Amino acid sequence: MPALPQTATADRHRERSVLRVHFQLSAHQAPEAVFEELLGLVEDITPVYQPYPHDHSVDMDVTGALCHFGRSPHELGQIVQLRALALYGVHVVVGGGRSPLIAAMAAAATPPGRITVIAPGDDAVGAFLRPRPVAALPGIGPATARTLSRYGITTIGQFADTSEAVLTRILGKQAGRELAARARGNDDRPVQRTALIRSTSASHNFDRDELDPDARRRALLALAEELGTRLRTSHEVCQGLTLTVRYADRTSTTRSRALPEPSAHSPALTTLAYSLYTSLGLERARVRHLALRADRLRPDETAHHQLLLDDGGDDKARCIEAVADAARSRFGPHVIAAATLSRATRGGHPTEPS
Repeated sequence: MPALPQTATADRHRERSVLRVHFQLSAHQAPEAVFEELLGLVEDITPVYQPYPHDHSVDMDVTGALCHFGRSPHELGQIVQLRALALYGVHVVVGGGRSPLIAAMAAAATPPGRITVIAPGDDAVGAFLRPRPVAALPGIGPATARTLSRYGITTIGQFADTSEAVLTRILGKQAGRELAARARGNDDRPVQRTALIRSTSASHNFDRDELDPDARRRALLALAEELGTRLRTSHEVCQGLTLTVRYADRTSTTRSRALPEPSAHSPALTTLAYSLYTSLGLERARVRHLALRADRLRPDETAHHQLLLDDGGDDKARCIEAVADAARSRFGPHVIAAATLSRATRGGHPTEPS
């Protein structure tokens, strides 16, 4: 390969390159343990990475690795794919671009087992972003997308062409500015090496587009009950929940919120799950998948329950919960269930832990 001109080499070194790698792990593969091992493959390529255990993905800043290995971003993605498949039998989706935002959106638009790398130039980034629906931009959920559509803004390109003054009037000052920058492909967030924080999640797939709010709430109740039982069995508590909703068009929305106090108490988890769901405003959404994740797990012996003067009802609920856990441990997980869940639900599959 002929030597690059000095200016071109300097520009290549200055240009940041990020890969979003999504490991497609299944429940039977002990995903948490395997994910930690897969991070070793990532570290063989770059020490600058940020893991996301909740969906088994990781951001890799490969800017320095490009020069070190003499490889392109696409070739580095292929190396991760081949090693993960050969050593662990895990298929990998890879998206790449000049920032975590572009890399994540490229990965979300990539079929299973494939690689999509967006060139760093403004023209290539614009060609990728502009035709996409505005709901595909991280930070824009269904309710915001519906609001924007009333102003004739349905694509990211239309959003990027709208003046910041108009966007701030529609969305507020901070959200308007941040989303306007994202729509133009600007994202200065660094890829930061973080500790692997434990979490556990459960999910529910609907057989068809679910429009019934009651069916969705029953699914959320089942997920919260499952997570609560799992946490109490492992003697852990969580400090917050994350709800992810996937729609019929394959877009998704994610919301997180902390609990008032660390807990494994199913009613507390259910209350927060319902609150997260209500905040999304999904009255007319066509929902295909719900996932609920318990975040920042820690041993239950490190958590303390705040006692109240009128806490008798909660104490009674916790005693009943302990009895139900004992019965499930002896006779199986489905021996006791909430009355709402005992009714037949329309569509759906059993929850799948991950």
